[in-house]
Amino acid sequence: MRVRNTPDRYGLVTKLLHWLTALLIIGLIALGWWMVDLSYFDRYYQSSLSAHRALGMLVFALGVLTLAWRGVSPSPHAVASLKPWERLLGHAMHHLLFFMVLAIPLSGYLISTSAGQAIDVFGWFEIPAVIKVGSELRDIAIEVHFYLAYATAALVCMHAGAALKHQLIDRDGTLARMIWK
Repeated sequence: MRVRNTPDRYGLVTKLLHWLTALLIIGLIALGWWMVDLSYFDRYYQSSLSAHRALGMLVFALGVLTLAWRGVSPSPHAVASLKPWERLLGHAMHHLLFFMVLAIPLSGYLISTSAGQAIDVFGWFEIPAVIKVGSELRDIAIEVHFYLAYATAALVCMHAGAALKHQLIDRDGTLARMIWK
């Protein structure tokens, strides 16, 4: 398997970044939904919040790394059999998902550091609070984080559904380019 992308297939690095980011996003969505039912005094509240913050920062880092990698190893060409509207929707979906991968962790960062405390990333390092966030901006960040997370859940379902449609119905090999062959 090639490390870099080719004109027809994704390379190992792109696949690792994609699937690791996808698993983290799905896990964060599930963890976030579970956390909203916890009270501040629940025994799992602090540990789940800490894990959610750290994993969110890892998603942000993976998003930045993926964008940098795309500069080094451009994505393969779209499958030739795609209709123009499918290409357009595919590009729009990828841009929206990249936006979410960056915007949701940034809003989470603003929420988490609004009291001036750093974010501990599994004891490996801390991400400091670098800007002062007032209560008004914090409240906006909470709303943004909430709604973008739900929108991302819908986008992930649509993205997965489109990949399955292309693989199982159209049989055009779109999904096969991103799996471990």
